[in-house]
Amino acid sequence: MSIKVKNVNYTYSEGTAYEMHALKNINLEIPDGQFVGLIGHTGSGKSTLTQHLNGLTKATSGKIYFNGKDIYGENFSMKELRSKVGLVFQYPEHQLFEIDVLTDVCFGPKNLGCSKEEAEERAKKALRMVGMGEEYDKCSPFELSGGQKRRVAIAGVLAMDPEVLILDEPTAGLDPRGRDEILDQISYLQKERGITVILVSHSMEDVARYVDRLIVMNQGEVRFDGTPKEVFRHYKELEEIGLAAPQVTYLMQELKEKGASVDTEATTVEEAAETIEKWLRQR
Repeated sequence: MSIKVKNVNYTYSEGTAYEMHALKNINLEIPDGQFVGLIGHTGSGKSTLTQHLNGLTKATSGKIYFNGKDIYGENFSMKELRSKVGLVFQYPEHQLFEIDVLTDVCFGPKNLGCSKEEAEERAKKALRMVGMGEEYDKCSPFELSGGQKRRVAIAGVLAMDPEVLILDEPTAGLDPRGRDEILDQISYLQKERGITVILVSHSMEDVARYVDRLIVMNQGEVRFDGTPKEVFRHYKELEEIGLAAPQVTYLMQELKEKGASVDTEATTVEEAAETIEKWLRQR
C-alpha cells in the first residue's frame, strides 16, 4: 500500500475568528501504480489534500502513512517523503528558477545528494521521458511555452525517481493539443514506470479518459470515490455540488430517453461512438 490517509482533519487559522475546516475526516487508501483523478470545485479541499500527501501541510488531526510508515512519526524523514511523493504545482514557473533547463532539472537530484554526473544523467533521462530533446537542455526555462514549462516541471520531479507523482491542474491554460500531449505523456509514464499518479483536474472529459479511479471532493469531504463510470452515474448529484459529468454522459442519457438502445455509462467520445454505431447497426 503506497498511501493511507486515516481520519485526517485540517483547520486553517484554528482558534481564531478566521477558522475554516478545509479537510473533514478524510479516509483514503491509494495503492501502488494507480492512476487517480481528484476533482472538486474551487475551495473543495483537493489541493489542500495533495499538500498533505507529501508533507507540505500537516494535518490538524489524523494520520497519513506512506508505505506503511507514519509520516508524522519521530524517525520519519520528510526529505525522503518529498523525494518519493513528487508534487507539480499548477503554475510551473513557481518551480523553475535556474539558468537553463538542464540545471533546473538537476536541482532535485543534487538536493538528494547525487553527484553532478548522476544528477545530470537523471535530469537528461527525465527530460527525454517528457519529450524534451537535448536541444532544450541549455534553454532558459523562462523562454519556454506554457506546455514546455509544465514538461520541465514534471521532469524536475521525475528526476528524483518518485513513487508517486501528484499533478495539480497540469493542463490549465493550455490549448487542446497541448493538453492532450501532456496527458498522453503522463499516461505513458504511469504505465511505463508503474508509478502512482494523482491528477487534480477540473476537466471531466480528461479524468474520464485517463484515470482508473475518481475521487470527488466537496466542502472538505470525500463525496464520491470509484471508477469514472461509477462516479458519473451520480451526475445529478454532481450538479448539485457545482460539478458535472462529461458531455458524453448527457448525450447518452438524452438518446436513451428518446428510445435509443445505447450504453448510458459511456464516458468518452470513443465509447459513445461505439455504442451509437452498435445501436444503428441493430436497427
